[in-house]
Amino acid sequence: MSAASACAVKPALPDTRRTIRVNGVVIDRAAIAQETQHHPADKPADAMRAAAVALVVRELLLQEARRLAVPAEPDSDGEGRRETDEEAIVRALVEREVQTPEPDEAACRRFFEQNRRRFRTPDLHDVRHILLPADRPETPALAEALLARLADTPAAFAALAEAHSVCPSAKTGGSLGQVGPGQTVPEFEAALAAMEPGAVHPVAVETRYGLHIIALDRRIDGRDLPFELVRDRIAGWMVEKVRRAAIRQYVSILAGRADIQGIDLAASPSPLVQ
Repeated sequence: MSAASACAVKPALPDTRRTIRVNGVVIDRAAIAQETQHHPADKPADAMRAAAVALVVRELLLQEARRLAVPAEPDSDGEGRRETDEEAIVRALVEREVQTPEPDEAACRRFFEQNRRRFRTPDLHDVRHILLPADRPETPALAEALLARLADTPAAFAALAEAHSVCPSAKTGGSLGQVGPGQTVPEFEAALAAMEPGAVHPVAVETRYGLHIIALDRRIDGRDLPFELVRDRIAGWMVEKVRRAAIRQYVSILAGRADIQGIDLAASPSPLVQ
């Protein structure tokens, strides 16, 4: 994705009835409408604003590239997709004009020490459940009855799952195997976090799939990753952060010396480049 097409902001304008110009070049309204597909937003007006800014920034970069006679040398990816000449010119301009220093070892290690919680393997949970359908009036009472039975006879979980669960895991005694963050819905995940290994959750957990009776057999705690294993990842994050800031500053400089009409980039509360 080019620097221009990655822009998404919410300036005070544009009023779509106004004509937007960049150094006299008109940004076509039809082009703005087409660009909105790359800027999803809750409100159509917000998508239009973001699209308009993206096209203004793209035009700024193209005009500067042409002024500097930057050649177009399109790249292709491994799937056969090829840059357009304009995408190649914008990329070459940014590579030439925006310098991004590589972070040194000390900076990477400092980031690592300040963000240790990011660099852990996730906790895993050995889980079983009984899924009861949400669309049946008898389900809440059945859930209470099953929980009462399990309080007296925990070993009955597999048989109860096979008899009552509407999840395919019923065939394996309700076992979901080892699950990690993001593999279950938020309500299910929150219930697991509050449980002790070997316990059955005291109440049925409601999700969009139905009511779940959950048994946590084991929690496998995540482990800290060594710096050497994540050093390149940290360097990549830091380079990208500096690169975005540098491109944002570069675009701001171009905008500051351009004649832009119909939209107020300076009024934008958001960065010009994301």
